[in-house]
Amino acid sequence: MNKYTKITASIGPKCEDRATLTRMISAGVNVCRLNFSHDTGDVQGRKIDMIREISAELNTPVAVMIDLQGPKHRIGNFATEDKYPLTIGQKFTFDSDATPGDSTRVQLPDSDVLGSLKAGDRVLLNDGKIEMRVDCVSPNKVETTVVRGTEIWSRRGFNLPDTEIATSVLTPKDRTDLEYAITKNPDLVAISFVQKPEDVAEVRDFITARTSHPIKIVAKIERPNAVERITDIAAAADAIMIARGDLAVEVPFEEVPAISRHIIRECRKMNKPVIVATQMLGSMVSSEFPTRAEITDVANAAYLRADSTMTSEETTIGINPVNAIETMYKILAYADADAIANPYDWSRVENIPENDWSRSVASMAYLNKASAIVVFARDTIATTQISCRKPDIPVIAVCNESAIANQLCLARGVFPIFDNQLFGQRDAFNAARRFHINIGKLVIVDEDKISLRTLD
Repeated sequence: MNKYTKITASIGPKCEDRATLTRMISAGVNVCRLNFSHDTGDVQGRKIDMIREISAELNTPVAVMIDLQGPKHRIGNFATEDKYPLTIGQKFTFDSDATPGDSTRVQLPDSDVLGSLKAGDRVLLNDGKIEMRVDCVSPNKVETTVVRGTEIWSRRGFNLPDTEIATSVLTPKDRTDLEYAITKNPDLVAISFVQKPEDVAEVRDFITARTSHPIKIVAKIERPNAVERITDIAAAADAIMIARGDLAVEVPFEEVPAISRHIIRECRKMNKPVIVATQMLGSMVSSEFPTRAEITDVANAAYLRADSTMTSEETTIGINPVNAIETMYKILAYADADAIANPYDWSRVENIPENDWSRSVASMAYLNKASAIVVFARDTIATTQISCRKPDIPVIAVCNESAIANQLCLARGVFPIFDNQLFGQRDAFNAARRFHINIGKLVIVDEDKISLRTLD
């Protein structure tokens, strides 16, 4: 139990066999992310079944998070597969015409985008390598000027950092994927390109209309308007993912660290877990070793008291997914230990009320030099709130439902147990001993009762 910051691992071609996935979970994976941009529902369903089986075999709770593709926009096709040259200052048109494009125009298939753009908006293509600025808009056509970029070709994805698109956060593909995923009882659903709290409400309504199984919603923050509304979005969602890839395309890249720090602080204040994602160990796609900058990036997430760091291509297509997880584990474990030994809290939140009950629990544990906080968890609310006070001792959550234990895998410093006997007997001592805590004091939280007991 020497790592408090959790690991969310993306599962893909290089790690979806049972042996590799078992080794990754044993090495410290807490949440398995399944990207529904790739593979069909039934393929992802088999992965969910395998994760559940491995979790049971290892007697280790593991959360399953499905990640919906969302409204990812792409331009249409050109007349050939060639790359077409662009020059700075030239005019380029996006329109609704399905005719293959040429060096002056191409189709923009999404009518909702055409209807949302306005003069002055930026259109960024190919991860921001191409920038065009909108000059004028008509019902079926948008005329732009090239600001940056030397060539363009078919099906490039694009970002619109200045535009709020009047569209549903759930595409037809997302609805089909989510319909299927709900039948597999995932623990978490991540929604892409969130713009406003109503997007979260739309997904929650979709889920609750189809199942009574508790599914938590993770809002991915990757657009400037989502950053501006982070407080409202965090209030609507159950957790937040800082999706730094698309975010760094849509906002000036130098702002991403400050934005990430701000989001982590807001999530802590609002008792919502937060995941830091994208390129954390990106060089390990092709290398056995991380760069020094990547080591610092992962450690800084732990110092800022983020709940989880995440792998992407490092584990989906990387040369050694298990090594990537082992590397991330070592960095997090050392950073967490250092943060506890030198407790200057970079993410301190000043405006949590003094009478906040979870702050009282954390203070009680600190003042009595407790070895652990043990929560008998009927749901995730109390344990998550205690976790968001960032106590520097383990929070052991004894759960009577596997779904609750799985969902608490995302919360920093929480070590969940699914055990009906321990829960029924309110056996805090044996819960602590399961994590090799054999001496000291325990702060015990059981519904509305808080007590302090000595562990002999």
